[in-house]
Amino acid sequence: MKAKIHVNQHQVKSNAKNNERFPVITVKTYKSNEYAMSVKINGPSVVVYSPDKPLSCGAKVWIEATYEDVELQE
Repeated sequence: MKAKIHVNQHQVKSNAKNNERFPVITVKTYKSNEYAMSVKINGPSVVVYSPDKPLSCGAKVWIEATYEDVELQE
């Protein structure tokens, strides 16, 4: 299953404004969204920049990897 990993800029700004530390990294699959403080990719991956066709959340830059190769770390 393919995973798309990106940084949620809205959460980064909210954390800074409210002096909080909620996870800002999002790992998206066709089934779910998961959130983490860090992500380790144990296999091939590619960084995508797609300004004309962003993700539904608005992200224009993300990393694509196989979900089974992704380790979410809190």
